[in-house]
Amino acid sequence: MSNELPRDKYKGISAAEFFYRNREIAGFSNPTRALYQTIRELVENALDATELYGVHPLIKLEISLDKDNPNIVTVKVEDNGIGIPKEEVPFVFGRVFYGSKYTLKQSRGVFGLGIKMAVLYAQITTGKPIYVKSSTPSSKEIYEYELVIDISKNIPIVLNEKVYKKRKKWHGTVVSLTIEGNWTGARRRIEEYIRRTALIAPYAEIYLKGPDTEIHFPRSTKVLPTPPEEGKPHPYGIDLEMLKSLISRTKKTTTVREFLLKTFDGVGKSTVLQFLEWANINGDVPLKKLTIEEVELLARKMREFPNWRRPRSITLSPLGEVLLIEGIKKTLNPEFVAAVSRKPSSYSGHPFIVEVGIAYGGEVPVVDRPLLLRFANKIPLLYDEGVDVSRKVVDNIDWNYYKIKLPAPLAVVVHICSTKIPFKGVGKEAIAEVPEIEKEIENAIKEVARKLRRHVSRMGRLFETAKRRTEIGKYIPEIARALSEITNLNQEIFEKALRKMLNKKVPTLERRVSL
Repeated sequence: MSNELPRDKYKGISAAEFFYRNREIAGFSNPTRALYQTIRELVENALDATELYGVHPLIKLEISLDKDNPNIVTVKVEDNGIGIPKEEVPFVFGRVFYGSKYTLKQSRGVFGLGIKMAVLYAQITTGKPIYVKSSTPSSKEIYEYELVIDISKNIPIVLNEKVYKKRKKWHGTVVSLTIEGNWTGARRRIEEYIRRTALIAPYAEIYLKGPDTEIHFPRSTKVLPTPPEEGKPHPYGIDLEMLKSLISRTKKTTTVREFLLKTFDGVGKSTVLQFLEWANINGDVPLKKLTIEEVELLARKMREFPNWRRPRSITLSPLGEVLLIEGIKKTLNPEFVAAVSRKPSSYSGHPFIVEVGIAYGGEVPVVDRPLLLRFANKIPLLYDEGVDVSRKVVDNIDWNYYKIKLPAPLAVVVHICSTKIPFKGVGKEAIAEVPEIEKEIENAIKEVARKLRRHVSRMGRLFETAKRRTEIGKYIPEIARALSEITNLNQEIFEKALRKMLNKKVPTLERRVSL
């Protein structure tokens, strides 16, 4: 009898197979959430394919149910973006972790995962392929594909391909997926997602047509936010593997000093000299002569050096105060609105900007605690609000100090843009409690809350003035009658004169509010 223990069998799996087995971590945990997540991924891709290239977004979203089985849902999204080159279409939709966003600049998606996860989910639940139709502005052709993902190899399998000449000057992308979904359960969140997308992108025109709903948000402005530029890594965000990768792509004759100057953001000549002296590193040594121990030392010293300049914000594309106010007015229709776009800051070498808007009164719903609308890189975040850093900050604000007595018609909009949003999970629905970001959110909310307090105080004074004017007006007939008896003049003369005096140089409440 053998005493040998049974041996385990080892094998690797592809990225596609990993997410096939663990679709919950990407937001595809159930039919309701999966339908929402699919729509979100398609709409965000459409927005990135338009606004980042100076195109005013026109997005058409159509949702239809199978006649025999209402749990089989087809989602179709069409955009007027720059399209996808013909040879890239199969890989963009059929290979996990493949895309055009692996650069250091702000974008809605960064993992190259979202749309492929939707394709995998369609394969899992209905077995139907994704349909893609696309064309670039310079192409003379329109091409259509039907494809699935080879899960074991993480490569696309093209089932059908069709190419034909353009008859009209059309460019953009049409994507259609058929999945198992719960339209009844997801409808409210999908409508809210589209509404919030219209808020954060007032320059977009969005159509939503569902089985029992139809929503149209026309664009309210033609102003587009400044698109981000590709940037360089910052020394504070460097680790050993990243540094080794950067060195491998650099000429071996390059010295350490030249490498630091050319490769990193926030690095100037005087700063490099100061760093090399502080770290006791010879800047004239060629990179090829560095040992692994010296490379590790360089990476550690770069993270520890206290005098690097903060990273530049060219890699970011904030909405800006004007567009944020426009979006809030468009969707919430408040009595009062204010917004602030903070100066760029950074955490761990990653630049970020916090923008906050406050909406009060009007059509804003009365709530027991402030209605929070969260956004990250112009993406609405609807799930996991309770664990988001913004919820924590908003709840810790003493709103009584700003003359707001809850419940009140108060909404707070928080937008964070960064080259690396610190999400708490792959589902990208909640932002972690990074101290630098938390402090910026708090400062931004307090800044706009002070504007709200001034508005509420002014409104209070106006109502008090109007109230006093009304009270005094009640006595005018009696005073006019007494003056008439004393002077033997017509009572109406005194009434007209007294009312004119009462209202002289005192604007009406409505006029003051409009001012």
